Amino acid sequence: MKIALALTPEDRAACFAVRAAVFMREQGVPPEEEWDRLDKVCTHFLAGDANAPAGCARLLPMGESAKVQRVAVMPAQRGTGLGARIMSVVLEHARQAGFRQAALDSQIHAIGFYETLGFRAHGPEFLDAGIGHRAMTRPLD
Repeated sequence: MKIALALTPEDRAACFAVRAAVFMREQGVPPEEEWDRLDKVCTHFLAGDANAPAGCARLLPMGESAKVQRVAVMPAQRGTGLGARIMSVVLEHARQAGFRQAALDSQIHAIGFYETLGFRAHGPEFLDAGIGHRAMTRPLD
């Protein structure tokens, strides 16, 4: 399974297809909350093979922090380690780009996953698209 920057319109469309499947169809996130103006300024990552896209993420620059967003893995690939591999590629890209910290807003059920990657939760639980989240950060040194 290849994980790389989504540089072409086709790669971005594949990322958007994963997000539509996972966030909109599976989790019920409305389109007006999933699609935002930040897609144009984020760096996108695509995981997949010759058969189909399997996962994605995007990275939003925020000063010295890189905010990881829209991390999604298709149901058939969950439990295979693909999510951790995507995060490894995203975090290494952020580190090489000179960011000092990575941040994300984790769905409550995924906090343990991000903790295994060195993130620490802070602040209260909040709703995003009607789903409980907590802010998390980790250094990139």
